[in-house]
Amino acid sequence: MSQVHSVTLVFPDGQEVTLQIDEHTFILDAAAAAGIDLPHTCLQGWCLTCAAQSLDGAASCVDHSAARRYFPEDAEGGFVLLCTGRPRGNCRLATHRSQAMKAYRRQLGRPAPGA
Repeated sequence: MSQVHSVTLVFPDGQEVTLQIDEHTFILDAAAAAGIDLPHTCLQGWCLTCAAQSLDGAASCVDHSAARRYFPEDAEGGFVLLCTGRPRGNCRLATHRSQAMKAYRRQLGRPAPGA
């Protein structure tokens, strides 16, 4: 039996929505099923369009094993890819963080698609 976790999405306007998401479900898919339209493009964890950032200080509440390109430094910066991220604990995520994640990666010398 899989676990369900509370994932709160915090939008740029300050609005918050909390979803109960099964640990086998991608966060972006759960948001779409709830009628929430979030930015996304590749659905593979490559382009960073769906990037979010943990407001709890760490990205360890999300499993990124399905992402095509996710670095340990991304987790250290608290970044999450919603398209390939599955919850592993309760967390609060700031959405629409693509540009911030790209800037973070450039600062570290890591690939930042479309930068």
